[in-house]
Amino acid sequence: MTQPLFATVDCPDAQGQHRMAYTAWGDSSAPHVIVCVHGLTRQGRDFDVLAQALVARAAHPVRVICPDVVGRGRSDWLAQPEGYQVPQYAADMAVLLAQLNAQAPVHTLDWVGTSMGGLIGMVVAGQPDFPMPCSLRRLVLNDVGPAVAWGAIERMQTYVGQSGRFASLQEAADAMWAISQSFGPHTPEVWLALSAPMVKRQPDGSFILHYDPAIGVPIRAMTEAAAQGAQAVLWAVYDQITAQTLLLRGQESDLLTHETALAMQSRGPKATLLEFAGVGHAPTLNDVSQVGPVAEFLLQP
Repeated sequence: MTQPLFATVDCPDAQGQHRMAYTAWGDSSAPHVIVCVHGLTRQGRDFDVLAQALVARAAHPVRVICPDVVGRGRSDWLAQPEGYQVPQYAADMAVLLAQLNAQAPVHTLDWVGTSMGGLIGMVVAGQPDFPMPCSLRRLVLNDVGPAVAWGAIERMQTYVGQSGRFASLQEAADAMWAISQSFGPHTPEVWLALSAPMVKRQPDGSFILHYDPAIGVPIRAMTEAAAQGAQAVLWAVYDQITAQTLLLRGQESDLLTHETALAMQSRGPKATLLEFAGVGHAPTLNDVSQVGPVAEFLLQP
């Protein structure tokens, strides 16, 4: 396994600034950059398998950048939980892209976003004046669209921010699996590997989840009326996307409905839809049947 590099970028916020960490795979000077952004309670190491596949399969040098969105993984926590929303996350990505471009000019830019990471990607791709080193070429939206089913938000309100404490990594993995079975079949070994970066070991030997429990505050404050208002804004943003777009959907997803996926095929960037059987929200992009189509889409000329 090729070892990644770990780095940070300082991002401004309402209280001053915070540090956002990211994992970098591939050639640090490559002009082709692929940014992979995780879901609500996850972190950048979710993309280890996909990132290694992209680096190995590319016919030219690539940089695959996997940030830990603020409040998750190795990134700082915000002083005010109200900041844990897409506008702050998108602003952080602008700072990250500027730093990457300063390190080595970015000539080709692609984006992979799972759930929340896809919402951030839509905001980045759908604003013509969003500060980027170059226009976004290709966009992968993993089980997310402008309309998020209210039932899925209600489900998230029941568990996001409930961090818990665990006696072992296995106990933590089992607890996460209890709320993540919609990810689809995973062997115990694969799930344990996915779970390891999700926890922090404490001085007493116990484990806690990697994220700030306060990320759940804006989720629990969300109302159905507010969610509908946000959808109207996101559809307007989606309709402005010009990047070639691949939409992934778990056939059993409760977050991205089949009706929304069909609408996304007919408006805006007219996304190409690929569905995975036996999977809900959201495909983890760890299986060859999921990695292959994504890599092909991102690496084709």
